Amino acid sequence: MSTLLNTNIYDYMRVLDKAADAAWIRNDCISNNMANVNTPGYKRQDVDFKGQLKQAMGQFRYMTTDEKVHNLRNEDLKPLSYIDYAGFSYRKDENNVDIDVENVYEAENQIYYNGLITAITSDFADLKIVTK
Repeated sequence: MSTLLNTNIYDYMRVLDKAADAAWIRNDCISNNMANVNTPGYKRQDVDFKGQLKQAMGQFRYMTTDEKVHNLRNEDLKPLSYIDYAGFSYRKDENNVDIDVENVYEAENQIYYNGLITAITSDFADLKIVTK
């Protein structure tokens, strides 16, 4: 049991957990964008967790991936919410939400979230086997 506690499985599970939380928040943003597709002047919102994680991992040079994941702080794992002002609008009302694009983002995010949940479930199943 002590060797299990010395592994990085808990570090990886923490990252997966935070990624799932971010995907859930992103789903809320996408739903909000869809609800405001006809609101004049509305700018789409999104969440970037992958970029935050990549940037946080990049600050640890010359380390193994295990060491990088272990050194991540909770602040490094917070999803970044932003308003997409760069999404140009071809509409007169200045709204930049495209319902077709949002539907694609929603499907992509759902697949991503389901993959994360599968990975977390698998890790817990492995942990349960090891602890028996």
